This record gives sequence, structure tokens and C-alpha cells, in this order.
Amino acid sequence: MKRQLNTRDLTQGTVWKVLILFFIPIAAGTCIQQLYNAVDGLIVGRFVGTGALASVGGSSTQIINLLIGFFVAATAGSSVVISQIYGAGRYEDVKNASGCAISVFALLGLVLTVFGVIASPAVLALLKTPAETIPGASLYLRIYFLGVPFILVLNMESNMLRAVGDSFWPFIFMIVGCITNIILDIIFVIGFGWGIAGAAAATVAAQIINMALLTHRLIKTREDYRLSFRHFQIHRIYLKNILNLGVPAGAQSSMYSISNMIIQIGVNSLGTVVVASWAMTSKTDGIFWAVSNALGAAITSFIGQNLGAGRVDRVRECIKQSLVLAGLINLFLSAAIMAAAIPLLHILTNDEAVIQTTFRMMTYFVPFYLIWTVIEVLSAILRGAGDILRPFLIISLGICIFRIIWIVTVFLRFHTLPVLCASYPISWAVTSIAMAIYFRRGKWLDRGEKIIG
Repeated sequence: MKRQLNTRDLTQGTVWKVLILFFIPIAAGTCIQQLYNAVDGLIVGRFVGTGALASVGGSSTQIINLLIGFFVAATAGSSVVISQIYGAGRYEDVKNASGCAISVFALLGLVLTVFGVIASPAVLALLKTPAETIPGASLYLRIYFLGVPFILVLNMESNMLRAVGDSFWPFIFMIVGCITNIILDIIFVIGFGWGIAGAAAATVAAQIINMALLTHRLIKTREDYRLSFRHFQIHRIYLKNILNLGVPAGAQSSMYSISNMIIQIGVNSLGTVVVASWAMTSKTDGIFWAVSNALGAAITSFIGQNLGAGRVDRVRECIKQSLVLAGLINLFLSAAIMAAAIPLLHILTNDEAVIQTTFRMMTYFVPFYLIWTVIEVLSAILRGAGDILRPFLIISLGICIFRIIWIVTVFLRFHTLPVLCASYPISWAVTSIAMAIYFRRGKWLDRGEKIIG
């Protein structure tokens, strides 16, 4: 069957060109998502109030990152199965595996919806959420959790399309979803005056539209991966591989969330200026993490398809070229972030103390992003090969557990901002060394054969 224009065969062509052309839509989509999040927060904070913004953010965000983040990350891990099968040219298996994965995450979404609607108030109380924000946060979470099945399905469908080489349509549909969300925010929050409920309803409605567009694409496409309703059933053989790859990916996301919660306690102990500055750093360097994650997603799909096709030569070439590409992107973004930091911070806040403290924090982080780049690229390659459990253990121990131990030992002893911030570059260095040692052994290449066999 002839490939359509927007689907790339990642097993053919010059490696770096194919990788860049596949990576660009993913990176653009994640950057637009960053912009949307800023606009969404602006509308809620400006037209509903600080209390509403605290209800939508704060503990609500932590809960969403921890619970839903687990399953969203699991969809990305599961897509490795599809990329390897697709690279091997087993198109009927691609359809069955994709339909199985979508069905599994739809069911898991329903379970998570029931839990979220019932347990939201109790979980908020457990996190010591300020009493005055619990009613609003509970309302927001309960409405948001109603949309979780759609969120998980759309993430699985997006990752499935990327696994077969299509990064264009997920990008287009993400733009549609973001624009829809902003428009509905304006209508529901500003026009109808629905406040927190309006913000949550806008998010859910936009996610449903995004999912509907992706489903339509998968059912109506003329590509080899076209799905029909008969493919949406659970097959034990695919379910096993989906869980084997998806659960470690989800657990890694949760480990990050838990370690961030612990670090936030340390941040909170350093005073209001540091708390505000810590939040500001994510606004100034968010684009780096968005682009870094996008490159990792592109590399994972590339490796998966080529291993499935038996193109080990292209896998080895990708290792070298993706490290160079990631390094160049890192140097450019790091320089741009540091150059734009002060002007951008003056736009975001008038508090000079916050501006100076935020910039000081960035000097502790940004120069060391190149170390993180090694972790991102190597772990993405390993994910594409289906080796997820061992990298998960390395990252969990080297970054998440290390930071928690650092906070409860070294930071408690010295209790200064530089000591707190040092936990990041040191944990990156430790993890990158461990990852490189494991990677050099080369046994991870065998994982691809086990998955598609």
C-alpha cells in the first residue's frame, strides 16, 4: 500500500535528515502546548481570581501529574511495540496491537475516572491542601477526571501514529485542541461566568475533540495501519508486551512526580521568594524540556522501526547522529534561555528579588543541561529497543531516589539554595555515567527481537 505524504518511513533515507523532519512537528507541538498552558493559567488567574488559580494549580496539578501522568507515560512506552512491529512490515499485527492498546487504556481511563470522582476530596486533604481551596480543587478534579478516558486514548493514538512515522497529524490535532481549549475557556469562564467548572469543562471538551480527530484519522486513513472497529479488542499476546513496556515508563513518570513533591517541601522551607522563583524557572526554561522530550520521542520511534526492520546499521548511525544533534540543540537553547532570561522575567514579574533569585537558580541548572542530554538520548534509544525496565531503575535510583536522599541529608544539614539546586546537576552526572556504562554493554539490542518475535 502506498504511503501518504505525511507518514515517514523511518527505515529509509539519510538518518539525520529523517530524524530532523520527524522531530520538528513533535517539538512544535510540545512548544505550542507550553504556550497554551500559560494562556490557560492567565485566563483563570485574571478573570476568576488567585483562589481559583490556586485550586486549578497547586495540589490539583500534583495529583494530575502523579496519577494521570503515570498512564500517559505508559502509552508512550506501549507504542514501542507498535513501532517495532510496523518496522517489521507486519501490518495486520500493527492494527491488532494498536486496537488492543487503545482498548486497554480506555478501560483504565474509566477506572481512573471512578477513582478520581470519588476520592478527589480525600486525596486533596491528604496533601494538606489549604482548606479554602479544597472545594474549588475538588470541583475541578472531578470534572477533569470525567475526561480521563479520552485523554488516555488520545495520547495512545498520538503515540501510535508517531510509532508508524506520522508526527504531522498529531501535531495538527494538538493545535486544534489547544485553540479549542482557549476559545472554550473564553466562552465558559469569561462569557458564561462558570469559573473553575468552566475551565475544567473547556479542557475536557477540547480533549474529546482532539481524540475524535485522531480516531477519525486512524479509521479513515488509506495507510497500512488503518483501523476498523473489529481491531478494538484485547489480545493477550499484545497486552503482555504493552504492560511490560508501559508500566516501567509510567512508574518512571510517577517517580519524578514523587521526588518533585519532596523537593518542593525543601523549596517551601526557604521562603516565599524562593518558592516564587522556583515556579518561575519552569516558565523560563520550559521550552528546553519540551524540545528535549520531543527529541526523545522521535529517537524512540526511529529506533523501534529500524530494529523491527532489522536495520541495525541505521540504529548504530542514529546513536552517533542523535547525540550530535541533541548536543547542538542543547547548546543553542541553553544560550538562548540565558540570554532571554532577564527580559522575560521582567515581563512575568515586577518583583526584583524574584527576578534575581530565579536567574541565580538558572545559573545552577542551565549550564549542566548537556549532561541531561546524554540521559535523554540514551534512554530514548533503549526505549526504542524495548529495554525500558533497566533504564527505569537507573533513572529512578540515580535521579529520583538520589534527590530524595540529598534533601533529607545534605540539604537538611546545610539548608541553602545552592545546596538544594546542586541535587540536580549531581544527580544528572551520576545517572549519565551509569546509563553510559549500561549502554556500552550493547546487550539491549537483543530486546527488539524479543518484542516482535
